[in-house]
Amino acid sequence: MEWIDRLNDAISYIEGHLTDSIDTDQLGRIACCSAYHFQRMFSYMAGIPLSEYIRRRKMSLAAVDLQEKNIKIIEVAGKYGYSSPTAFNRAFQSVHGIAPSAVWNEGASIKSFPAITFKITVKGAEEMNYRIESREAFRIVGVSVPLHKDIEENFTVIPSKWAEVSMNGTLQKLIGLMDTPPMGVLGISLCNDEEAWKYYISVSSSKDADGLEEYTVPAATWAIFSGTGTNQSIQELERRIVTEWLPTSGYEYGSAPDIEVYLNPDPQNAQYEVWIPVVKR
Repeated sequence: MEWIDRLNDAISYIEGHLTDSIDTDQLGRIACCSAYHFQRMFSYMAGIPLSEYIRRRKMSLAAVDLQEKNIKIIEVAGKYGYSSPTAFNRAFQSVHGIAPSAVWNEGASIKSFPAITFKITVKGAEEMNYRIESREAFRIVGVSVPLHKDIEENFTVIPSKWAEVSMNGTLQKLIGLMDTPPMGVLGISLCNDEEAWKYYISVSSSKDADGLEEYTVPAATWAIFSGTGTNQSIQELERRIVTEWLPTSGYEYGSAPDIEVYLNPDPQNAQYEVWIPVVKR
């Protein structure tokens, strides 16, 4: 239960800072993981992105404030961190479906979004096959793309990079350089609190980088899950790892990168492994 308690402590931090700047790095520290892993866990467990949850909570409280007819819209906008009334109006309307000024109309309908509380729920027994492996550091070569701190923005960045390397010949070049385990094309999310966030499309190799980027994946212990199918299949596997396996596994996120190992990189019929860095709780 300690893992769930830390997530709920992070929610308490959000609730206490809805009128301040919410520091995602601090949320990670509270949950004892990186800001990246916290956002992933939150999105999979809550069913909405962290940024959208925060927006809904702010606009829910803003609507209550606006029910006091003597308050100005610009005051409420500033209270919840919107320096631009236009941005506040857009956010408010996206949540409630009406403009902020419409709250004062008799019979106006607004939405309420209560704070989330996380609990462990026992679901139907659908097996998940995994193995735990400790590995020494290994060198990768490849190309990278910068990642945004709001991880939802990366759902367009990463597929675009895969399309680029597939079309310009880089992917075939990487496959030719692959000569050390893990034997597959690697998608590596480097998202810790010490380095700029990057996503590498790469292979494990001892060969000359030949103009490509190099990175050394640190030694770590990994929980490794196998799967097949499309891009949506790997996202579903990652969701199940976070929501079903991790809370009761006796492990928590480690500090190494997340790794996707594409044993067959065909996007419509992929064979892959998802590597999650873990440490014993």
